[in-house]
Amino acid sequence: MWILAHRGASKQAPENTQKAFRLAMAQQATGVEFDTYQVEDEIIVIHDRRLERTTDGHGQINNASLSYLRSLDAGDGEPIPFLTDALRCLPDNTICNVEIKSLYDIPRWLLALDAAVSQTGFNRDNLIVSSFNHRWLKRIHQLEPELKLGALTSSYPEEGVAFAKKLNAFSVHVSLDVVDEELVKMAKEEGLPILVFTVDNPEDMLTLQAWGVDGIFTNVPEQAVSLLGST
Repeated sequence: MWILAHRGASKQAPENTQKAFRLAMAQQATGVEFDTYQVEDEIIVIHDRRLERTTDGHGQINNASLSYLRSLDAGDGEPIPFLTDALRCLPDNTICNVEIKSLYDIPRWLLALDAAVSQTGFNRDNLIVSSFNHRWLKRIHQLEPELKLGALTSSYPEEGVAFAKKLNAFSVHVSLDVVDEELVKMAKEEGLPILVFTVDNPEDMLTLQAWGVDGIFTNVPEQAVSLLGST
């Protein structure tokens, strides 16, 4: 089972920072998941639409300049990372899930993504791009069909995992609140890896492992690796 550090090792280090990503790697996580915004043709790594919770800044990300965002403290003196900063924290064999929270121009976003992968030498085959905005995913697939996509959902789709197949997704990413063994079985039958978020309770980890879930997103990768083993 993949153990993907949700926003890095975010229980022990400031979320979505290089410190959190490096710690997750030291704890032998399979990979990391982080959240991104497109700002001035750059891709930055941060979760909330507002700055107050995770930085010493104020206001909405989409109303802020890149220079202002990069001047902020995202915890323990860490800056808000560029995508290139995050990828440089990860070995070649690491799985990296880039979740899109906000973008305004998909072709330019893809140019920034491709540039970050090229500059860092990250293994593109180990990259998964996910979003709750399935229209973005559909357009991304049209422009770069070889890019692996993760279809996110926090609800139990009436049609099972068919929505992910329609998006030509590589994997389906489902909330712990709605996943069940039947949905896992459906994904397996369709040849779709199924990943579950956000899983911090040991009992839940073991249940999902027994169901055959392919991976979990967790804030406590060290605990998950200790319980489930690293892959």
